[in-house]
Amino acid sequence: MSVAGLVGVYHARGGWRGETAYVIGKLLGTAHCSLCDVTHSPVRRKPAWDAMVERLGLPVELLHLDEQPADVAAVTATSGTPAVLARHTDGSVTVVLGPDDLEPLDGSVEAFERALGEVLAS
Repeated sequence: MSVAGLVGVYHARGGWRGETAYVIGKLLGTAHCSLCDVTHSPVRRKPAWDAMVERLGLPVELLHLDEQPADVAAVTATSGTPAVLARHTDGSVTVVLGPDDLEPLDGSVEAFERALGEVLAS
């Protein structure tokens, strides 16, 4: 099964209400998303993330909890979020990196790229 693209699902809702709630929760210590930490600095998306995606050569879609299509939501309902999923050429969707894989990366794009490379190479 060949990987056609990746889907990252944040452990946060989208839209201004969802993102505001996440920021407030992050400041209060009640909200956390290790994928958010990898892709974003406190104020914007990390340039290192964009460079990594370009090197990757695969489409990468980033979604919030309330933006998931049914096939992705079916997988994250079991795997939990945040997660990075692979969309395969046969139409299937599988977990590449789950919450337990993302947490130890401590927000590092470089560590994310290494972890992703190891999984995709196997």
